[in-house]
Amino acid sequence: MGILHDDVVIIRQSEKERDLSIITVNCPDKTGLGCDLCRIILFFGLNIVKGDVTEVLCELELTIKKVKVSTTPDGRVIDLFFVTDTRELLHTNKRKEDTYDHLKAVMGDVMISCDIEMVGPEITACSQESSLLPTTITDDMLHLEIPDELPNSLTSSSVSVTMDNSLSPAHTLVQIACRDHKGLLYDIMRTLKDYNIKISYGRFMIKQRRNCEIDLFIVQADGKKLVDTKIQRALSSHLEVELLRPLRVAVVSRGPDTELLVANPVELSGKGRPLVFHDITLALKMLKSCIFSAEIRRHMIGDREFEVYRVLLDEGESLSIPRGKIEEAVWNVLMGWD
Repeated sequence: MGILHDDVVIIRQSEKERDLSIITVNCPDKTGLGCDLCRIILFFGLNIVKGDVTEVLCELELTIKKVKVSTTPDGRVIDLFFVTDTRELLHTNKRKEDTYDHLKAVMGDVMISCDIEMVGPEITACSQESSLLPTTITDDMLHLEIPDELPNSLTSSSVSVTMDNSLSPAHTLVQIACRDHKGLLYDIMRTLKDYNIKISYGRFMIKQRRNCEIDLFIVQADGKKLVDTKIQRALSSHLEVELLRPLRVAVVSRGPDTELLVANPVELSGKGRPLVFHDITLALKMLKSCIFSAEIRRHMIGDREFEVYRVLLDEGESLSIPRGKIEEAVWNVLMGWD
């Protein structure tokens, strides 16, 4: 029996728990399709046995735009989330009650109260104001060129990107060799999408020690091969940077305190990598490091937009943990590495 509709998604579950499941998607082609599909897969691709607040919000399809977390003198924690509802129903009582019930089910008696309110234009404008970032962050952490040296724990090993126009009469072949990480295909697809590149077909293979080989046959938006050597070099360099450091992680001094910063590149479409804040909080939880306050804002650094997560760590709990260990633990969770 054949497929009756043009647009269809078929999920074939694996027979054994550790075997792979196959998702087949049939839909009209468009530039950036692979990026959009990979973002969705990345969004639902985590194997989590116990949640926190950020996972619940993601499951409810509430997109976190800005977060402020603070601790009161009596030890209580106030979490302020600015969110948008992909279903556009958060103004209804039913949607608010459903959100409250999901949060209460996860947090139990720990949740003292939960208020859901629509914010006015004055609050929205205030929330969009950018606080200043330290110069060391903008200069060192967010630059788009490959640094001469990076700690071994904060790299994806070596990355190689080559292009060839001789093997196909209609396509440019892009060959990528790198180490696997969570969201690898998403990072490749979002970069190609930003360059308005279409992927006709490709091959993805993981070898020993999570080393990946990827072959992609691509064309420009006009359907022609990529022959401009300047664009080839720019695209290759951009792919190398994004696969070497898909996110930027740093632990810095903020006066006498310790601050964790994570920078997430935003696509030209305005969308960012999903579940970053969830992974940050999960890593800190594994380290038993408490958050004193946290903030998420978007910043324009040069001509590039970043989603910057600034987490001020609790002095009492975090002083005993070396900064390098915090940095490495957060990076490993973000990359999906053990």
